[in-house]
Amino acid sequence: MTSRFVSAAELMCRVLGMPDYRFCVIGHPISSASDETMEQYARDTIAQARELLLRA
Repeated sequence: MTSRFVSAAELMCRVLGMPDYRFCVIGHPISSASDETMEQYARDTIAQARELLLRA
């Protein structure tokens, strides 16, 4: 999810009965982001996903 739409994603999680669902968040916007920025977003997402998937 991009940072601008986190509140919408959290609302959807609650509506769908998963209020504690965690997801990765990247910067906004992505449509006009440079290749370098998108590469950083990808690295950030990998780090966040690793934390979400490997947490004890």
